[in-house]
Amino acid sequence: MKYLEVENTNKRIDAYLSEKLEDTSRVAIQRLVANGKVLVNGKMVKPSYKVQEGDKIEVEEEIPVATSLKAQNIPLEIIYEDKDIIVVNKPKGMVVHPANGNPDGTLVNAIMAICKDSLSGIGGEIRPGIVHRLDKDTSGIIMIAKNDKAHINLSEQIKDHKVKKTYIALVRGMVKENEATINMPIGRSERDRKKMAVTKKGKEAITHFKVLERYDKYTLLQVNIETGRTHQIRVHLSQIGYPIVGDEVYSNGKNEWNVKGQCLHAKSLEFKHPITGKAMLLEANLPEYFETILKELEDRKRV
Repeated sequence: MKYLEVENTNKRIDAYLSEKLEDTSRVAIQRLVANGKVLVNGKMVKPSYKVQEGDKIEVEEEIPVATSLKAQNIPLEIIYEDKDIIVVNKPKGMVVHPANGNPDGTLVNAIMAICKDSLSGIGGEIRPGIVHRLDKDTSGIIMIAKNDKAHINLSEQIKDHKVKKTYIALVRGMVKENEATINMPIGRSERDRKKMAVTKKGKEAITHFKVLERYDKYTLLQVNIETGRTHQIRVHLSQIGYPIVGDEVYSNGKNEWNVKGQCLHAKSLEFKHPITGKAMLLEANLPEYFETILKELEDRKRV
């Protein structure tokens, strides 16, 4: 139990506690308030309650319960690891978090085996701190928080657009511009609810791309995103007529290499270490199949 006495403020209870309880996320605080775990002057309050000078606040700390997920010894390429974070190169075909149809064999199952007892408890469960995701068939770099303080800090950096994510994509077609920005809102498709689409009712989505190499019928792009909408890069590039090679959802998926799943790789992350504040630049090598395709395209240019 934590006890606080308010001095000179008129803030919402959740905002006030977010400032005072640095190791607890805003979402966790809202959950505590909603569940009656926060008392002001001995009484339950709503999240919108504004604290007043002299208020006495009691906060019953949330003890994360053990997750029902199982640790699995799945090989992973670890790019960086310390007591606060772990950064890995996720292979194409691996789902990040268990869900219907993918109950195990996921990144979370693998991370649980590596981290053992050093895991984030945000969300009410002891589990790896997944702060951002990659699609199942997008390979590349992804960071995970090992404790709540790191999780909260990394989540805030992402929210404030302070994490730079760089991707490599091989698309069909000869992209004419050397670089450009796509600013088109993305939301759930009205024709197919399983897909995302550019739609006026969607949320702002901004994608920047730069041509790295042009091949016969294909272009290699460097892509950076300001926003993190579901399938954003895939939807945006398909929308402007350059679908990603192998994307079976946003193009016909047919390609001469019979690659299943998009040739899209999360190449690097730039961020500040959530505890030390040190500037970090970490990179993940392209998967072998992607390198093989690029080598073949380079060989064709020399003929």
